[in-house]
Amino acid sequence: MTTPGPDRSGPALLPSDEVAEALRDGRPVVALESTIISHGLPRPRNHEAAQEFEEILRSAGVTPATIAVLDGIPRIGLDAEGVRRIADDDMVKASVRDLPILAAKGVSGGTTVAATAYLAGRAGVRVFATGGLGGVHRGASESFDESADLSTLARAGVTVVSAGVKSVLDIPATLERLETLSVPVLGYRTTDFPSFWLSRSGHTLDWRVDSAAEIARVMQAQDALGHGQGIVVANPLPDELQWNPEEHDRVLATAFAAAAEAGVTGKAVTPFLLGFIVEASGGRSLEVNLDIARNNVRLAGAIATEWSALSAGPAGQGA
Repeated sequence: MTTPGPDRSGPALLPSDEVAEALRDGRPVVALESTIISHGLPRPRNHEAAQEFEEILRSAGVTPATIAVLDGIPRIGLDAEGVRRIADDDMVKASVRDLPILAAKGVSGGTTVAATAYLAGRAGVRVFATGGLGGVHRGASESFDESADLSTLARAGVTVVSAGVKSVLDIPATLERLETLSVPVLGYRTTDFPSFWLSRSGHTLDWRVDSAAEIARVMQAQDALGHGQGIVVANPLPDELQWNPEEHDRVLATAFAAAAEAGVTGKAVTPFLLGFIVEASGGRSLEVNLDIARNNVRLAGAIATEWSALSAGPAGQGA
């Protein structure tokens, strides 16, 4: 006789009362990922950062929707206890493919960019702030290692604000892949795609936008055309906040040499590199990470505000 498993017949996803009310009233909402808190920052700095990101939005009149899976249920917006849990509890790193497994097992997880974008789109949250987007990994022609962020953006109608992709990835291949997937990439006040820690990668973008209102109009036009894909807004750090390019290049070269010497290959390369870079930079890369997140959260809040106003107008049928 088979023993029945735990009852997992609860909601497929659960917006907080705050987020549900804001969406119902047409007020601006911004999604925030949780893996930057659960896996990307050391404790207790991660808890402080999670609170800070939400406060940046609230101070601008925007409702934060930090997304995570708690006890198998995707939560769209967290209360104080939920934020504490993603900061303090050990939990898995959950991408889109992991969501049904977490739901069936009642397991908690911090959501990656892909999972956050997917769940935000399902909940009707149209703007999402993250640090850096995942992309095509170096050597992907042999390893086939490509972030699920890219394929998810091809079907999740969410505008993602990021500082490009980390320079450890294959930036030209990532941009080519986004083009193949018909995901628009907009440079915010730039035509030079940023490479996360650095304001410029040297790779030119086709389209530049100069205001949050202009981005909201692109979102509206995309809805009108029934396009369906997400939008990437590449938001570079101001030059004075970026990592010193010479130090960046030196640390990156050392990191790649260390990976080769250690025999690290395939999907293990990028986690190895990122961990090595934090240690080799004396924490400088981590401080830049936080500046990046703050910068992206602010812009996402401005876009959500413009989107809310546009959607409430006579032509605003795309919310």
